[in-house]
Amino acid sequence: MFTGLVETTGKVVSLEPRGESARLTLNVGAMAAELADGESVAVNGCCLTVTQKDAAAQTACFDLLMQTLRVTSLGDLQTGSLVNLERAMSIGARFGGHFVQGHVDATVNVVDWSEHGQDHRLEVALPAEHRGLIIPKGSICLDGISLTAAEVTDSSVVCWIIPHTFQLTNLHTKKPGDRLNVEFDMLGKYVRELMRAMK
Repeated sequence: MFTGLVETTGKVVSLEPRGESARLTLNVGAMAAELADGESVAVNGCCLTVTQKDAAAQTACFDLLMQTLRVTSLGDLQTGSLVNLERAMSIGARFGGHFVQGHVDATVNVVDWSEHGQDHRLEVALPAEHRGLIIPKGSICLDGISLTAAEVTDSSVVCWIIPHTFQLTNLHTKKPGDRLNVEFDMLGKYVRELMRAMK
């Protein structure tokens, strides 16, 4: 379980195809010394398992299944790409974001990414099958970042990005047309399924 509060960014060292899977190697900086094999890390909002780490080289490796490559945008990564990183929640820590499982629901395309004074406006298209899972002032997780939906239409959602988030995450590398991983609010998904079951 995660909170959507990105701790730091990492840089892609390699994304190596391995038959029906792939191995992702990241430079995770000082975080490498704190990681353990088998630990869960949210990489651009996708919960991955550390399969190997090298504290001296500051790297960590993750094995990606074909399903992960198909459902997320991780397959788009190139050497040098920045990714958002968050370790799993620890009991007793402050909870500042929202409940994020690291289970990506879909990918969404950036429609608008524009500067407005010190802030930035991020608009992403909503997949038709997931409309209704986001409400104004509700939570949404984009590339592992817990954000508030400022505006919601039938086809898109707008989030406003403060300077802190812009600087700490990989959002400053994005442009219109780029794909982001999206995880919708867990409560909304349960309510939708409950309503379907009651019909």
